[in-house]
Amino acid sequence: QVQLVESGGGLVQAGGSLRLSCVASGSIFSIDAMGWYRQAPGKQRELVAAITSSGSTNYIDSVKGRFTISRDNAKNTVYLQMNSLKSEDTAVYYCNAEVNGFGSWGQGTQVTVSS
Repeated sequence: QVQLVESGGGLVQAGGSLRLSCVASGSIFSIDAMGWYRQAPGKQRELVAAITSSGSTNYIDSVKGRFTISRDNAKNTVYLQMNSLKSEDTAVYYCNAEVNGFGSWGQGTQVTVSS
């Protein structure tokens, strides 16, 4: 059984910063790509940022230059540093990771940006 647990969400004013963390635990043999998705009310879930096991990253255009994804393979953890937050970043943020060849999801953490 593999679990992904996110933390770090909350309420922040526009222009502020938050750092999300996601820790994978359980019977883990390998973790390949890891990523952060978000889902705003009434919208589809979208991929925000992803990072491969070797550290290659990609981002959606709307967060480039503001968000940074990173990972600590020794701790089975992926991070999302979010700076210069905007009201349109408000959403539930979900961690996703390919663990042991299967995709796993976290339960989500709410990020609310007040303008």
